[in-house]
Amino acid sequence: MSPAVPASRPPFGIYVHVPFCAARCGYCDFNTYTPSELDGSGASPDGWLTALRRELALAARTVGPRAVDTVFVGGGTPSLLGAQRLGEVLSVIRSEFGLAPGAEVTTESNPESTSPEFFAGLAEAGFTRVSLGMQSAAPHVLRVLDRRHTPGRAVAAAREARAAGIGHVNLDLIYATPGETNDDLRSSLDAVLSAGVDHVSAYSLIVEDGTALARRVSRGELPAPDDDVAAERYELIDDVLSGAGFSWYEVSNWASSPDAACRHNLGYWLDGDWWGAGPGAHSHLDGARWWNVKHPARYAALLGAGEPPEAGREELTTAERATERVMLGLRLATGLPLVLLDDAGRAAAARAADEGLLDPGALAAGRAVLTRRGRLLADGVVQDLLAAAPV
Repeated sequence: MSPAVPASRPPFGIYVHVPFCAARCGYCDFNTYTPSELDGSGASPDGWLTALRRELALAARTVGPRAVDTVFVGGGTPSLLGAQRLGEVLSVIRSEFGLAPGAEVTTESNPESTSPEFFAGLAEAGFTRVSLGMQSAAPHVLRVLDRRHTPGRAVAAAREARAAGIGHVNLDLIYATPGETNDDLRSSLDAVLSAGVDHVSAYSLIVEDGTALARRVSRGELPAPDDDVAAERYELIDDVLSGAGFSWYEVSNWASSPDAACRHNLGYWLDGDWWGAGPGAHSHLDGARWWNVKHPARYAALLGAGEPPEAGREELTTAERATERVMLGLRLATGLPLVLLDDAGRAAAARAADEGLLDPGALAAGRAVLTRRGRLLADGVVQDLLAAAPV
């Protein structure tokens, strides 16, 4: 699969971070807040939307005339805002920037906070893509993850989204959760395929410091995820999805056609430009990276006072940008152009091909493309190539 990517200039995307969740999942370390965590702070969805309008106006003044190729509303739980507020977010982006012809517009959603009416509202507002957090179809796995939705709700929500006219629908899976079996994962994959989606994301469970899951593992209540088990599960996912007509285009993402690939995320992996709006959001523009303050109350207060919500900034050096191109580009099925490596880097790529980690045919054609074994060891391959990358 070779996803289409604009060649004339880097794509420009806008990421919108929604920091609200009804409850905190045990594995999650994202910048999100439950109602009890915000109690007394003055932060609210309406206050967030007012502040977001101000940041997007600031973004338009900073970026200048540039139509938006992709929009991605993530979180958190964007669906808690409802279709009307999400439509207002998109209206502000249209007003401040304008959308490029054929723009991709995505929102994440929690299955439990969606309905046929919600998806109809999204379609009417102009959303073209929905990403639903399924994680698993096994009740005991969902309990370990502290997910609140029932096992069948994600599939039903995906069908509702397609019926409402949303052109592209993704389901997210998490694999290698303690207590999950191969049969559990097969059942989850069967459910995914029955939903009629055209995109699947699958991520190995990571135990993040400071989470409820990490505390349970440290107390011995749950075993830590096993790398060998995770590798076996990844191969199972790839086998099932490939057999159903899906192709991997990024290490953790499969699509049923090039048009179904997530163009917004491709912008990240292909060194594009994006503005991240909302509490804690990160941006990248012309070699500069910056990030916003995390708490929604502080975010709103700064913008209300006419100040940017920026918490920090860095200018990427030539060496840092080269490093990122290797780290991100190698994750794609299209691979990494060998011209981005010096002689030593190309020698490292040749060794990786000899070890079965890179495709020899692609290497001969001038690109480093991971084999499936290479995908399982992608971080190590990246390290080897970076050890010899130009600085």
